Amino acid sequence: MTLLKVSLDDKFTKEDGRIYLNGTQALVRLTLMQRRRDLAAGLNTAGYVTGYRGSPLGGMDKEFGAAARHLNAHHVKFHPGVNEDLAATAIWGSQQANLDENLAKYDGVFGMWYGKGPGVDRSGDVFRHANMAGTSPNGGVLALAGDDPSCKSSTVPSQSEHALIDAQIPILHPADTQEVLDYGILGWAMSRYSGCWVGMKCITDNIDSSASVAVDPHRIEIVTPTDFEMPNDGLHIRWPDQPMDAEMRLHKHKISAALAFARTNNINKITMDSAKPRFGIISTGKSYLDTLQALDDLGIDAAEANQLGLRLLKVGMPWPLEKEIIRKFCEGLEEVLIIEEKRGVIENQVKEQLYNWRNDVRPRVIGKFDETGEWILPSAGELTPIRIARVIASRLRSYGTSDSIISRLGFMNDKESDLESLDTEITRIPYFCSGCPHNSSTKVPQGSKAAAGIGCHYMAIWMDRDTETFTHMGAEGTNWIGQAPFTKRDHIFVNIGDGTYFHSGILAIRAAVASGVNITYKILFNDAVAMTGGQSMDGPLSPAIITRQVAAEGVKHIALASDEPDKYTVGTEWASGVTFHHRRDLDALQRDFRDRPGVSVIVYDQTCAAEKRRRRKRGTLPNPAKRAFINELVCEGCGDCGTASNCVSITPKETELGRKRAIDQSACNKDFTCIEGFCPSFVTVHGAEPRKPKSAAPGTGETPFPALPDAPVAGSTDPYSIVIAGVGGTGVVTISALLAMAAHMMKKGVTVLDMAGLAQKNGAVYSHVRVCDDPEKLHAVRIGAGGADALLGCDMITSGSFETLSKLQAGHTRAVVNGQKTMTADFTRDPDLNFPERRLQKAIHLAVDGVEAAPDNTQVDFIEATALARDLMGDTIGANLFLVGYALQKGLLPLTVDALHSAIELNGVAPEFNKRALLWGRRAAHDTAAVRAVLASAAHQPVSPTEALEDDNITLSKSRQAELVKYHNAAYAKTYADFVFDVAAAEEAVAPGATALRETVAKALFKVMAIKDEYEVARLYTDGRFEKAIRDQFADGAELTFHLAPPLFAERDPTTGHLRKKEYGPWMFTAFKILASLKSLRGTPFDIFGGTEERKAERAHRDDYMSTLQHVIDGLNIKNHELAIDIAGLPLSVRGFGHVWEKNRQIAETRHRALMALFNAGADGRVAAE
Repeated sequence: MTLLKVSLDDKFTKEDGRIYLNGTQALVRLTLMQRRRDLAAGLNTAGYVTGYRGSPLGGMDKEFGAAARHLNAHHVKFHPGVNEDLAATAIWGSQQANLDENLAKYDGVFGMWYGKGPGVDRSGDVFRHANMAGTSPNGGVLALAGDDPSCKSSTVPSQSEHALIDAQIPILHPADTQEVLDYGILGWAMSRYSGCWVGMKCITDNIDSSASVAVDPHRIEIVTPTDFEMPNDGLHIRWPDQPMDAEMRLHKHKISAALAFARTNNINKITMDSAKPRFGIISTGKSYLDTLQALDDLGIDAAEANQLGLRLLKVGMPWPLEKEIIRKFCEGLEEVLIIEEKRGVIENQVKEQLYNWRNDVRPRVIGKFDETGEWILPSAGELTPIRIARVIASRLRSYGTSDSIISRLGFMNDKESDLESLDTEITRIPYFCSGCPHNSSTKVPQGSKAAAGIGCHYMAIWMDRDTETFTHMGAEGTNWIGQAPFTKRDHIFVNIGDGTYFHSGILAIRAAVASGVNITYKILFNDAVAMTGGQSMDGPLSPAIITRQVAAEGVKHIALASDEPDKYTVGTEWASGVTFHHRRDLDALQRDFRDRPGVSVIVYDQTCAAEKRRRRKRGTLPNPAKRAFINELVCEGCGDCGTASNCVSITPKETELGRKRAIDQSACNKDFTCIEGFCPSFVTVHGAEPRKPKSAAPGTGETPFPALPDAPVAGSTDPYSIVIAGVGGTGVVTISALLAMAAHMMKKGVTVLDMAGLAQKNGAVYSHVRVCDDPEKLHAVRIGAGGADALLGCDMITSGSFETLSKLQAGHTRAVVNGQKTMTADFTRDPDLNFPERRLQKAIHLAVDGVEAAPDNTQVDFIEATALARDLMGDTIGANLFLVGYALQKGLLPLTVDALHSAIELNGVAPEFNKRALLWGRRAAHDTAAVRAVLASAAHQPVSPTEALEDDNITLSKSRQAELVKYHNAAYAKTYADFVFDVAAAEEAVAPGATALRETVAKALFKVMAIKDEYEVARLYTDGRFEKAIRDQFADGAELTFHLAPPLFAERDPTTGHLRKKEYGPWMFTAFKILASLKSLRGTPFDIFGGTEERKAERAHRDDYMSTLQHVIDGLNIKNHELAIDIAGLPLSVRGFGHVWEKNRQIAETRHRALMALFNAGADGRVAAE
């Protein structure tokens, strides 16, 4: 097959045929198309685009900025607004440019305003004024209203239609990417003709979606109405203009002109009809596509619709609703069902227009409620094809049904029943990025509370940050003005981002100062508008400017905290009295400020971690040759590093000695707050980056696979639907884009819906990719219930979620799932978080195979893509394309290898690396054992699908006994072995064949005996295993820094009283060797460490445990056996060092007293455990 030649500029420059682009890129192209159309019509116009980003229009700044070269060539000026209201006013100004033709540079300026639903709300005043004033004859205005009806990336769900209606702005509702282009051209033409601003509803389904679309220049031919009488003075903006005259012009003429334009240009159209129509459906936008999907799910094609008497009206302009098409549509119908999302817009207009019809011709109109008052199409939440299908099937019962409808309804009901019983006990929710400044900045002192606002820091409300309540954008903290006089609390902290501060938040600070309340604002300066993709600020702003501004507002107490407080140049103009602090001192600073009366401000300055990563890749920010590393031998798995850093790059590492911690070097953004966890296992590696495996080099590894078979191509005569499920920030959206571009290059129709938004921050991300040889067969961009042909599960949790499983169908879907056990962000706070691997696998098998256990002919492949990508490529970022390669070779994709290679090359990001990842995935699909052999030959440990890290109980105790010999001596180890033997004998006597107690004791007793004192930590650094781990993971030349808090030398934090860690250079390794050689001093009068309170407590804990065990085995019986296991396992939860260990010991001691009381009372352990 000859592939279509594509360039990245096609989406802006190609003037015929088909192009592939997303909804935001379509908006960019729209401005270029309008300029070209005007030039062809003899008009020299310009364009002006401004607004404020927000999902689903969060990518506007990025895409318009990237297209600057094309925009400049077409005289289109893009200017991000400070906020939505001011941007809308600027658009109003663009229509005033031609009021004096002698001064105008152009024949007119076509304007485009954009804003999220809340931005529509706050711009109501200017909308009303500007729409009443009107547009210029050769200008026109499109107002893009970005709505989030399901509240996936917002604080409240939104619906902008009613706000636009209140301002008398006509509304267009495009269903998909193609209609974004089509309706955009129609919208500007309508605006010019009628003098109205024209709104266009933008949602995830038409903006975050992508498609192969037609761009024939003659696709849209504007027709001027002939049935509308234009007033002599026209409908456009003028000056002077009296308010009452403007109102009369709007209500009497401009709205009517918009209706005439919609009628003449066939914006609303009947798309399905019957020879004998009886039942009609009216829908618009996304709901129209959902309706098509529902009909398809029910098996209702054109022939079936004709038989049932079904007629369908697609409304492109839901307000004002053109009445002639409604009357025409309703003629002969017995019933009309109106399907629209959220509050009704079309329904009430239809009822009003049909009210005066004769009873014998007026159809029954059903909308949100049926005739019995049942809420069948709720205005709350989001309508789905499955809900719509049920309503349609129910209404059609009066007109006949079919076997396909009955069958499909049965499937839907069964699927819903299966999903209702789903319980995988884990959910992936959005979270701060690895190394995010907010991990530190959103902490508050014990006893304090904080309030949230808009931005990434909003996520603090579901973390352990004592953050409660929030406000809309720009009002952060002003709710406290109304609360403070009526509560016993005398102070709160409020988080506010620098973007929000610049947008309008400074007014909130002004209001707080004026009110006199006690409040501390933490202005989180991260040098980027991080929530919507890392855009730069909309104007000049710096920490120094902020300090001067808030000081001018009357703030008396101002401080700056930063990860680099010494970075500021001499001569920087700060407000008078500003103090400077390292971020590690933030707790003390906040304690000070909360006791000061009035308004105080802390500017927290640290660049967004994701933005740092982007800048380092571009070479615009130094990338320090420094990495954090955890010595797993020293690590206790206590989780204090997660408590200190809140960082998702800290991952669990399962070992024979229990769960430890590791740093995901591929994900780490080098924030280094993890090393502040109170633990001596952290080192920083300087001067050496992670070692790349030999198999990662270009051209290597070819010999094991001299003749890889061609990958079979799945058929796409009918739409082929692929669900991609993964974790935000790991490249899921990139994968969907590559698949779609490959399909486009193969001259297929393709649509993509990326459901990311807030989820891009470590949450669950889903992409729906639909491919078909005939583009006209692609309807809804969302995949319906049971409609997926293939699942690419980049993450097991999201693959086993309700959202994904609802799209799968046993006997139809095939799946490839990454078997990596990637923890959710909850692991940062719960060190013992369980990963429900078996539950997830059972759920996926049930959805795909129809049974919970994998049958011999299973259609699910679990492949450890992350581990294989890391070991083969040296970077886990290759896992997703590895998975794509695996699915490609298994025949799950309707694409060719050549097409995917071309798409990867066109993308231009690490093409050779990504093509190798794809190749290794194909190889693994063809011969997984051979791939493992490559790793084994390269001196890697073979990757096993299930890492069985613990052997039988004999080996369990033997290995620990050998370790205790190295720890102290043979006699000490024999004490351990004898004790474990006694426990085993006692257990066998009361519960023959049972081993749980002896296994628990073998682990717990070792833990309390192998106290990690100074000698042991030194040994675990110098016995060769740690050095080997460093050599294996890092390139040659690494220099180590140790981060320690020796009890005899470390300083204490003046606020918490805890020891503070300090850095020790490479010389510490020599000191460790000397210290390790002195282990024989342990417990002798010459042991200078043994007299510390910490060491005495650890020895007492050991002795108490052994005494408790002796008491337990003396009284052991079959009834208290399970209780004895619980008691024996308590020390396993006593982990950490210093104050962390002591805190965990106290918790365990409380539990110990309760369990021992039950044991001594003769309680039945089986009952007690319940």
